[in-house]
Formats: sequence, C-alpha cells, structure tokens
Amino acid sequence: MVWQGILGIFVFLGVAWLFSENRSGVQKRDIVLGLALQIGLAVVITQFPLIRNAFQSLSKGMEVLKRSTQVGTQFVFGYLGGGAVPFNVIPESGSSTFIFALQALPTIMVVSALSMLLFHWGVLPAIVRLFSKALQRTLRIGGALGVVAASKVLLGNLEAPLLVRPYLKNFSRCELFTVMTCGMATTAASVMALYTSILEGTVSNPIAHILTASIISIPAAITLSRILIPHEGAMTSGSLVAPYRFSNWMDAVSRGTSDGLTIFLHVMAMLIVVLALVSLLNALLAILPSLGGEAITMQRILGYVMAPVTWLMGIPWAEASTAGKLLGTKTVLNEVVAFLELSKIPRSELSAHSALIMTYALCGFANFSAIGIIIGGIGSMVPERRDEIVALGIKSVFAGTLATCMSGTIIGILTHLSGEVLR
Repeated sequence: MVWQGILGIFVFLGVAWLFSENRSGVQKRDIVLGLALQIGLAVVITQFPLIRNAFQSLSKGMEVLKRSTQVGTQFVFGYLGGGAVPFNVIPESGSSTFIFALQALPTIMVVSALSMLLFHWGVLPAIVRLFSKALQRTLRIGGALGVVAASKVLLGNLEAPLLVRPYLKNFSRCELFTVMTCGMATTAASVMALYTSILEGTVSNPIAHILTASIISIPAAITLSRILIPHEGAMTSGSLVAPYRFSNWMDAVSRGTSDGLTIFLHVMAMLIVVLALVSLLNALLAILPSLGGEAITMQRILGYVMAPVTWLMGIPWAEASTAGKLLGTKTVLNEVVAFLELSKIPRSELSAHSALIMTYALCGFANFSAIGIIIGGIGSMVPERRDEIVALGIKSVFAGTLATCMSGTIIGILTHLSGEVLR
C-alpha cells in the first residue's frame, strides 16, 4: 500500500540519521533535494511515454545482443553454447540443455568489450559529463564526485573512481564515503545482461528496470551518505580524466574482452563457491530441531530478520518473509544468487508487484564480498587512505542497501498509484 511505502521512506531516512556521525550537521535541504531528485527521475522514466518507450526499446537491443553473443558461443562450444542438440531431449525427464556458464555468462565479455569501444569513441565520456553536470547542479556536489556518481550508472566499482583518480586523495571523508556508497547502491553495464537473462519471465522488460534502478539509486546513495557522514569544508572540484589510452578501436575491444573475461571467471567461480557454502551451512543447520515442521535454513533465518524491512518497502506481510530471504541473501552473499532465487519463486509466494519491488532492492553490489573489492581497488589508488576506506566498508554496505530499498519502495508506490507495472 502507498502509506506503507511512504512510512518506509521516512523510516529508512530516520535510521540513517540515527546512525549519523554528526546528527546536528545533517542538512535538511540535502535530504529534500536528494529525495525529490530520486522521485522525479523515477516518475520521468516510468510515467512519461517518450522516456518510457525509450527504456522499453532496450529489451529489443538486449535480445539482439544475446543472439549475437550466442553466435560466438555456438561456434566455440557447439550445442553446449546454445547450438543444435545432437540428441533427443526428453521433456518429461526435467532435463535441460541450458548451461548457465556457457550460455548466460559470456554476455559479460561482449558487453565489456562494447563498453571499452564506446569509451574509445567518446560516447561514454559524453554521457558521464552530462549526468555529472546534472548531479552537481541539483545535489550541490563537487565536480570530481559528480563524475564518479554519474559513471556508476554504467561502470563498475573500480572503473568509476579511475575517472577521477588524481583527485581521490583530496576527497573529504564524506565524498570518499559517497564514492563507496554509490558503488554499493548500483550495478554495472557488464553484468546488466546477466541479470536480464536471469530475470526473464520474472519481471517484464527486465533490462529497463535494471537500468532504471541504477539511475534512481544514485541520488539516494548521495543523500544517505550525507546523512551518515555530513560533508564539511569545500567540495572537491575536478573533471573527468581519461584512465585508458587505446591505439585504435581494436585495442579497445581487446582490453574490454580481457577485462570481461576476468569478470566472467570471477562470477563463475563465485557462484560455485557461494552456492556450495550455502548448501554446507544449511546441512549444518539441519542438525538443529525443526521449526514449524520445516528444517532451519539460512534462507529462513534471513527471511525472519529482513521481513520488517521488506514490509516497509510496500510488500504485504504474507510475502515479507519470502522477500526478506532474498534481501538477506543479497547482503550476505551477492545479488546474482539473490536474482537466481527470485527467478525460482512462484507467483503464489511473491506477487508480480512484490517481485518488481525486489528487483530494484536487489539491484546493487551492497554485499560483504564487495567490501574486499572496494578496499583492494580504491585502496590501491589512494594507499594513504586505505585505513579510512577499510573503516567505512561495513557502513557503505549499510548505506547502499538502504539506497536500493528506497528505490524499490518508490517504484512500488508509483506502480501502485498508476495501477500497472512498467512494461
């Protein structure tokens, strides 16, 4: 319900204020501006026909991208990569020829290569500069921070800070924390195609929702960062710095492919290990007496803990525990595992509206494993501030989670008021 979501927004902001390092230093104007921009962006993207249709068309482009990637996987892996199967598959047996590692994950490498190519051609830098200026004027942030925040809509946790690497050492504590929170509250273009593949059949036009989530979570991340650690002193000025030097377009594609391969292998290994650890933990928990006639599992525990949070996002209490399991899984493990779990939940347990809200709430890197990536990456760029980055790690996960929850809440309110889901 609408009142439920409105209450949730105030609670999320209030919780951030309670944990603020300097409550008296929190600027009410910053909160109002940030919340207004987040709601405004959500309204424009989901309710204005012209923008809405543009986002809808992304699904067609994603389908072309998937088919093009499949051409490569079929040539290299044959039927394992999606090619014609040289034997009969018995549908009743429950067997499937879909192999996640060889038919879903390779898109990461293609998107990574395309991203580098667009960077070489100047397309991505132009988008970053445009969005950066908009953030600077609306949220009153410095130029260098604006570049990082704008680039986080499409780039990863390590690529975005590289764009302003010379300025990082001069960032205030608040600005440094905002960089980390923006990384936790958003995703990256390199994995958007993977999320889309997982969520097909779960929400309509998933790529539109994923991109929207990354955009509207940026103002929330900046606002919550300023509440938890109010800014003091002058803003750090600065502009985009080219972190890559390519001799030609083929060099850009080669670099992007190499980076994509690293992500591909990391995601594949991560899924194997994380799912194995969850299974192992559940096996240990099975030793305990059952609760309510069902075995105790990590998912059930997380569901009970996170259920109040998902209820505040506008999800009915009957579905809050199921949604809470997803939010807890994403926080403790990662968003890929959570999306995989979301795709398996029947509509009898989680309605289409609730599934849409959770898509936004899960669309971010706010999990414990991401802390290590940020510490290692940004810490190597500004080694003199590594201890400070380490100290802010857990707090950035907390802020990033609140930011994505706010995005899910706002989308839930808008879709409830309009009586439809963005298609």
